Amino acid sequence: MTGSTSGGPPRPALSLANPAHLLSTWFGCGLLPGAPGTWGSLGALPAAALIAWLGGPWLLLVASLGLLGLGLWSSARTAAALGSHDPGPVVIDEVVGQWLAILPVSQAYLFYIPAFVAFRAFDILKPWPVSWADKRLPGAWGIMLDDVIAGLYAAAVVYALLWLIG
Repeated sequence: MTGSTSGGPPRPALSLANPAHLLSTWFGCGLLPGAPGTWGSLGALPAAALIAWLGGPWLLLVASLGLLGLGLWSSARTAAALGSHDPGPVVIDEVVGQWLAILPVSQAYLFYIPAFVAFRAFDILKPWPVSWADKRLPGAWGIMLDDVIAGLYAAAVVYALLWLIG
């Protein structure tokens, strides 16, 4: 998406041919209409299931940490291209957070539903320190870390749920 529709200055460029944009939008999930964070979280689930199936929770943890690094790189580039400090189409942060939320239930696929709901709730409601990270951390760190913290909160809730049901 480039150019201008009203004859004014050109809009910032977002191109899925750019690897940083492709990754930061989680292969276009962040461009779907409505709630990009929810689409990004939903788009995270099949990849998490595949990673967990291949290597269990440890591989999912390693993948989450690796994606955090890639997210810092790609979200910074996409934010700069779009001229925004936290652009809506950037959802790689939701993917990392969702993967962290799934860690305790990574091979119990039915529990992905409460993990999804818990993560979205913490991401939307932003209890402290999620809200602190969202408002106070600059650049890519601010984009990524609020969702990491929300994912850890959600993981704790899902772990507690697992413990309660035995």
